[in-house]
Amino acid sequence: MVLTSEEVNFVVYKYLQESGFRHTSFAFQYESQIEKSSFCDAQIQPGALINIIHKGLQFMEIEAHMNEDGELLECSVPFSLLEPHHCELTGNTFNNEPTATTRPSSVKRQRKEEKKQKEREKRARKENIEEDETSRVKEEVVDTVIDKKTAPVNINSNNINSSNNNSNSNTTTQDNTLTDAPSVAPTEEDTRSNIEIKEEDVIILEGHQSEVFSCAWNPVVSTLLASGSGDATARLWEVSDSKEGVSELNVLNHLPNLNDNKELTTLDWNPSGNLLVTGSYDGQARIWTQKGQLRFVMAQHTGPIFSLKWNMKGDYILSGSADATTVVWDPETGQMKQQFESHTLAILDVDWMDNMTFASCSSDKTIFVCRVGTNKPLKKWVGHEDEVNAVRWDPTGQYLASCSDDMTTKIWSMSSDEPIQEIKGHNLQIYTLQWAPYSAEDMSSDAPRILATASFDATVRIWDALKGTCLHVLQNHKEAVYSISFSPDARLLASGSFDELLNVWDAKEGTLKKTFKANGGIFEVHFNKTGDKLAACTSNKQVVILNHMKL
Repeated sequence: MVLTSEEVNFVVYKYLQESGFRHTSFAFQYESQIEKSSFCDAQIQPGALINIIHKGLQFMEIEAHMNEDGELLECSVPFSLLEPHHCELTGNTFNNEPTATTRPSSVKRQRKEEKKQKEREKRARKENIEEDETSRVKEEVVDTVIDKKTAPVNINSNNINSSNNNSNSNTTTQDNTLTDAPSVAPTEEDTRSNIEIKEEDVIILEGHQSEVFSCAWNPVVSTLLASGSGDATARLWEVSDSKEGVSELNVLNHLPNLNDNKELTTLDWNPSGNLLVTGSYDGQARIWTQKGQLRFVMAQHTGPIFSLKWNMKGDYILSGSADATTVVWDPETGQMKQQFESHTLAILDVDWMDNMTFASCSSDKTIFVCRVGTNKPLKKWVGHEDEVNAVRWDPTGQYLASCSDDMTTKIWSMSSDEPIQEIKGHNLQIYTLQWAPYSAEDMSSDAPRILATASFDATVRIWDALKGTCLHVLQNHKEAVYSISFSPDARLLASGSFDELLNVWDAKEGTLKKTFKANGGIFEVHFNKTGDKLAACTSNKQVVILNHMKL
């Protein structure tokens, strides 16, 4: 290997230019005489200097922690460019299982640790009080199933009591707790014979060394999947229809990390599918090519990144962190475009309304709408009485849905300072929500805006969001539901829970179509762009793929 001073000078010169140090780069160019160099017309990748330093640090860290047997020892102290390194070995190696005492807990559980503890305490109290009532309700549901031979129950929104509408306000509150018809729970025999996923339709992806927290299908290549894990890696998979055609394309190593937690918390493809952005618990975001090459390491946050999303155009990335800030990044340079400090507590979710405008929600119970280039928020929405866990703009960008620990979902519009609809029905905290995809025909008509919500009460509910009426209550889980995903045609809705069940529902009829029992709790589910594959990432280090999902 040959490294010349001319090459180093040229890379440094490019770094100064990319970072906006115009005067410094001019002076450096003059003094180093780069224009006379044989490399003056060379084309190098943006961020080359950072990538080289980062990879050099990785090599130094590996060199410092490799034992005589060639095993890489795990160290809990971050490896720094400037600070001297003092090892604190955990006793684990990257070739072995982490010990029970040092194994990192799920990022989802860490992210919502306090909230889940509150939920457990509430649930323990409620179980003692409501045990008899629960048994009675289950008996009624079973009777209904037997009488109707598992016929689907459709809830007619015209029959739902809307007497809670407040005529003195623009806000409509709909409480469906008492008006929901019994949900159809499948019997064991039906589950086994009619709705179990066939073994030939299931592919298990193995390779991660810790829990897999996130997964995302490429928006262009329908067989390309990215997954992120607590083992400090993301992995790219090529998934065909057969088990023989599956291959692990690349392992995206996220070491060195800035603290002792190596978990990848979130990832997202850009709209053209050629770049992947990943966020970590150590506060760093990274941009990768489709071939697994690292382009940029973006370090601005001082706390874990909980949400990370590209805008529709693909020219900005938005991140939300536990440090109570949101950051807009320029993916062309890897540099921060703007940082927003509107919230006072951890930001739990972000979502783009359009290419320049976004919403963020927080543990501080508020929602802010901000615009790139503007320092003052466009809106501050206050209405939830507890942490706001997720926000989503509907496909038209007209309405924002938010869900909270206060067990409500609210619908917001930029034309109002108050929620235009408040939806009640869940009995415990609502963890996430998703709008059903709209067709061009839906957008040009008065078709209902369909919204699904998932809760710690082990149910998923489907709503006519603007009317606030509950269309279906989907019950087949026994624990909190962490993730839901609509198929691209909005016919199917997938749900995943820590009870290890992956359920696929008919979103229009409210009936269970297919179910699969995984070997671990399910953190996230995601349909691919053609709707024929469904991915689920689990706590037992696996990614589950269900094929032939166009039921």
